[in-house]
Amino acid sequence: MFFTIAQKSSTTALKTKLVSSSLLKQKKSAQRAIGSCNDFVKTYWNDTSCCDSCSSSSVEHFLPIFNKNGFVHASRLQGVPMRPSFAPIKVSSRTFATSTSSTASNQTSSEESSFRVLDADVISRIEADFQAVDANGDGRIDSDELRILLRRSGAFSDADIVEISEIFYAGRAGESVPFSNLLDAIDGAVANSGATADKAGRNSLGVGSCSAEYMYDPNHHVWSEEDLNVSLTHVEPKTFTDKAAFGLAKATRLLFDSATGWNGTITKEKVLQRVIFLETIAAVPGMVAAIIRHFKSLRLMERDGGLINMFLEEATNERMHLLSFVTMKNPGLFFRAAVIGGQFGFGSAFFVSYAVSPNFCHRFVGYVEEEACSTYTKIIKAIEDAPEGSELAEWKTELAPKIGRSYWHLGEDGTVLDLMYAVRADEAEHRDVNHSVVGIKAGDVNPRFDPGLKLDLTLRKYVKSLMTRPSTSE
Repeated sequence: MFFTIAQKSSTTALKTKLVSSSLLKQKKSAQRAIGSCNDFVKTYWNDTSCCDSCSSSSVEHFLPIFNKNGFVHASRLQGVPMRPSFAPIKVSSRTFATSTSSTASNQTSSEESSFRVLDADVISRIEADFQAVDANGDGRIDSDELRILLRRSGAFSDADIVEISEIFYAGRAGESVPFSNLLDAIDGAVANSGATADKAGRNSLGVGSCSAEYMYDPNHHVWSEEDLNVSLTHVEPKTFTDKAAFGLAKATRLLFDSATGWNGTITKEKVLQRVIFLETIAAVPGMVAAIIRHFKSLRLMERDGGLINMFLEEATNERMHLLSFVTMKNPGLFFRAAVIGGQFGFGSAFFVSYAVSPNFCHRFVGYVEEEACSTYTKIIKAIEDAPEGSELAEWKTELAPKIGRSYWHLGEDGTVLDLMYAVRADEAEHRDVNHSVVGIKAGDVNPRFDPGLKLDLTLRKYVKSLMTRPSTSE
C-alpha cells in the first residue's frame, strides 16, 4: 500500500510539473506573440510609429479609402486600403474570463470567451473602459455609452463620434450589447476576421446596412492635406462597354475643349467659362442615377444599399461647384441658352442610357471625371506658376466665395486656389466612386458608406488608441 501511495504521489507531482511547464510555455508563447504595447501596434497595424495610418492591401472591386480619422473616404489611388496586410495570430487557443456587472438579469458574468489576438492585459484595460462608461451598471454598452467611450479614447472627432454612435443605434435598433459581445467584436475586428462585415454589410454585432438607406457621411468634404494631394489615375478599359465609354469620354473632351476655347494660354476668363459650363452638366449624372434607382427601389419594394444617397450627394456636390464659380462670373444670355440646350440633350441621352446600361454610364462618368481631375490639375499649376502681378496670380491670395469657404471649411482666409484644390478632390472622389460601382450586384452595400465596415474600423482604431496611451496604473 505504501508503494501504491508513493506511486500516486509521484504521478501527481509529475502531472503538476508537466501542466506547469505547459502553462509556462503557453505564457511565454503568448508574450512573444503579443509583445509590448508598441509590438502589438506594429503587429496589427504594420505601424512602427504608432501613428494613425493603417497598412493596406489592394482590392479589385470597391474603392473606399480611409481618411486620417480611419473612416471611409474618397479614393485618389487605384489600390486602396480595405483590410490590414497581416494574418491573424492565434494565441495558443487561450481563454480569458470576461467579467461584467451583476446588477442586471440579462448580464453575462465571468463568461469564458476565446480571443484570437487580445491578451489578458488588453482585455482588462478594455473592460476597465467599459465599466467606466457603464452609467447604469448593467454590464452592457448602448449608443450613448459608446459615444462616451469613443470620446474618452481621444482618437475621434466629435462628428465621427456622432456618426458612429448613430450607426450603432440604427444597426442594433436601439438595443445595447453585453460587454462580452463587444469584446468579441473588437477581437474580431483587430484580427480582421469574424467581425468583418459580410456581403449584406452585417458584422458580428449584427450591425447591418439599415442606416446606409438614410445616412450618408456629411463631413467628407472637409479635406485633409493628404486628401488634397490627388493622383491622376486611370482605369484601363477592358470590356467592350469600357472601351465604348472611354471613346465617348475622349470625344466629349475634344468637343468641349473646342467649344470653350481651352487651347493655348490659360486665363481667368477661360477658366471660369469652362468650369461653369462643365459643372452645369456634371451635376446631371448623379441626379439621374439617384432618380432611376429611387423608382426601382419603390417598384421592387427593396433596399438600395445606400447608393441613392451617394448619387444625390454627388449631384449636390457638383451643384455647389457651380454656385461657387458663378459668384465669380455672371454668364451672359448666350451662355445660359447653351446650358439649357446642353442639359436637355445630355440629360435626356443619359437618362435613356442609364435605364439601359448603368454600368456603361458609370464607367463613362468615371472617365469624364478623370478628365476633370486633369483639367483642375492644369488650372492649379497655372495659378501656382503664374508670375507675381499677373491676372492668374491674384487667385493665390484672392478670397474664395463665401459659399465655397463655408461648404469646404476653407477658413476665413481660404483663397480661390484653395477652392480649386477642394474641387479637384471632389472630382477625384466622383471618379473613383463611379468606377467602383461598375458591376455592383443587387444586395451590395454602398462601397463608400458601409456601416458594418465603418464600425469595424472604429473598433480597431479604439484598441490602437488604447494601446498607445499610458495605462492608469503607470
